[in-house]
Amino acid sequence: MTDERMLTFIHSFDRGKPDYLNELEQYSLETNVPIIRPQMQSLLRLLITWGKPMHVLEVGTAIGFSALLMSEYAPRGCHITTIEKYEKRIPVAKENFIKYGKEKDITLLEGDAAQILSGLSDDRAYDMIFMDAAKGQYIHFLPDILRLLAPNGILVSDNILQEGELIESKYAVTRRNRTIHNRMREYLYALTHNDALETMILPIADGVTLSVRRRAECDFEGSRGI
Repeated sequence: MTDERMLTFIHSFDRGKPDYLNELEQYSLETNVPIIRPQMQSLLRLLITWGKPMHVLEVGTAIGFSALLMSEYAPRGCHITTIEKYEKRIPVAKENFIKYGKEKDITLLEGDAAQILSGLSDDRAYDMIFMDAAKGQYIHFLPDILRLLAPNGILVSDNILQEGELIESKYAVTRRNRTIHNRMREYLYALTHNDALETMILPIADGVTLSVRRRAECDFEGSRGI
């Protein structure tokens, strides 16, 4: 993991973001609502600016920070669909989308992500999918995520290193974290051993994977086996 001194040096070159995103970031700090870390913010900005996706799917809205960030740097006409089940955060996110003039560009789907994903039609493929929900559920979401990912689309998965715990034996982590530990290792194996994907694991923020779909059909069932 990158030490704090190096992170401070790297962040000193960041050109910043719009004031309203800074305000929302400060709100998250004051209310202890987790949002994506600065390195992840920079990576999303780069991917959105470079890839110019027109259809984006996000799993895990929270207060809407990352959806707003992506919308800010997305091409004109891009639409973001984001999923959130935590009832207390849904109205806050909706209010933020309206407050910052993004209610037409961002659609929030309320409810359990597994159920919502399974109900989304194959007719709408997403150029980019951003996973930022409960880490222990990533592996369960993956079949539908791959079904919904467009050819040459990119899947971005945040928070995959468990603050460094993932490199440890499962017996070295607390018992309550072992299920997440096992599932995240299974998820990483599934991504890196799927012949339809090219995946890179980056040790930035709390770890992120970038997975590019290489062909139209993703053989998910053949990829598991950790």
